[in-house]
Formats: sequence, structure tokens, C-alpha cells
Amino acid sequence: MNAFNFLIDTLFDLYIMVILLRVWLQLARADFYNPFSQFVVKATQPVVGPLRRFIPAIGSLDTATVVFAIAVAALKVIVLTLMLNAGIDLLVIGISSVIIVITSAFKMLTWVLIIRAILSWVSQGHNPIEAVMIQLTEPLLRPIRNRLPSMGGLDLSMVVVILGIQFLEILFRDFISKFLG
Repeated sequence: MNAFNFLIDTLFDLYIMVILLRVWLQLARADFYNPFSQFVVKATQPVVGPLRRFIPAIGSLDTATVVFAIAVAALKVIVLTLMLNAGIDLLVIGISSVIIVITSAFKMLTWVLIIRAILSWVSQGHNPIEAVMIQLTEPLLRPIRNRLPSMGGLDLSMVVVILGIQFLEILFRDFISKFLG
């Protein structure tokens, strides 16, 4: 049963990250016509499109996509709960789904930064995925890069941002455990 739990957990988490990538792509005003951006849009549009008719955006935040991410996280909690033959509590599902979305956002940020670092070593700027990764991460990296002293061509801004994200994720988990525990 653990193998099935792992598989379902992983598949839901990956799809939630794709949904959150859509939100991030819109916030960063990344290239919509990039093949990677098109994949993210096509993977989420069947649900997000109809939701947008009922859920308006708040400024530049696509709230329909955020609601969709929370709904997928809630579905994940329900499926895993049913697999464990446990009772369904709507309050637990609601709180858990918001926590899942927030922790998935931390994971997604970390993975995008790692992928960008790896692509910078191997692609030499000719990869369309790298172009989107740069558009997404540069607003996070530029302020750190401007404050760090020159290290002779070595860019440590990626390490600083990843450490900051990990710190915030641990802080969030500690807050949740104290709040709910």
C-alpha cells in the first residue's frame, strides 16, 4: 500500500506544481509562446478556462488557478484518506489542502532554481526551457546578486535564494506544527 500512496502523492504533487507554475508564469509575465509555457497552459486550461468565468482575477493574481490548485490538493487529501480507510473531515481537508499548496510552492521554487542551475551548465542558452526559467527566477536572483560581493565569476545568488526558501519552508512547517499541534 505504501507504493500506491507514494505514487498518488507524487502524481498529485507534480500536477499541483504545474498549476502553480501557471500562476508564477503569469505573475512573472513570462513568454506565453514558449513551448514550456504552452505545456503548462495546455495541462491546466481545461479546468482553469471555465473557472475564470466564475472566479475573477485579483490584480495580476489568477485566483481561478489558485482555487484549482487548492481543489486538486483537497482531492489528493480525500484520495489518500480513502486509501487509508479513514474518516473524512472537511475542516482537515480544507486546512491540509492549503498547507499542501504552500509547501508545493516552496518545492516548486527550489526545483525551478535547481533546474535553471543545471541548464546553465549544459545548454549554453539555446534551450527554450532555460529562457522561461530565467524569466521566472531572475526577479528572485537579481537583488541577491546585486548585494553579494564579486566572487570572480562565481554566482552564489542561487545558493542564497535556495537557502532562504528552505529556511522559509522550515519556518512555515514549524508555525503549522505549533498552530495545529
